[in-house]
Amino acid sequence: MIKEIITAIRSSVILWILTALIYPFFLIFIGQTVFPYQANGSLIKNNQNQIIGSALIGQTFTSERYFISRPSVINYSEGEDAKPTGLSGASNLAPSNPELIQRVEQTIFNLKQAQIEPTADLVYTSGSGLDPHITLESARLQIPRIAASRNLDVNQLEILIKKHTNKRFLSIFGEPGVNVLTLNLALDEIS
Repeated sequence: MIKEIITAIRSSVILWILTALIYPFFLIFIGQTVFPYQANGSLIKNNQNQIIGSALIGQTFTSERYFISRPSVINYSEGEDAKPTGLSGASNLAPSNPELIQRVEQTIFNLKQAQIEPTADLVYTSGSGLDPHITLESARLQIPRIAASRNLDVNQLEILIKKHTNKRFLSIFGEPGVNVLTLNLALDEIS
């Protein structure tokens, strides 16, 4: 009986060392050596080497000089009541909920005021509430407004959008999308 208990304790300690120490540190080593940008949160830095965002988390842009990103039900990046970006989630409101209907109608009204044709990804939030991508169509619909506010050529903006479009994963999964944060940062660099 004691021999079996000692064997069980020894097996538990060995498995604990393998699964709680060796395996996690091996993954950290692989992540930091092979994929350091992704392992550290895909952080984007400005010219002064200050972190200004993550390529994985959407930002709120309200100026007419910038491309507008998807709306979010959590206020994670603007104003005094902004929540840390560690929070995410959808509102879970039913399509018939008056609060959701009012928010969608207000978003459509704001887009039309900005002379942007409302598209699904500019009106509805993503499941996480943090999606940094919009469709190519939504980005292209914003070109005339940004070209006019920055005195840029429309073709120049079209090229910029193509440069900041993420392709399908393995050429078959997902849809191409434009990362709004990186696009707006590139926009600031050219004008």
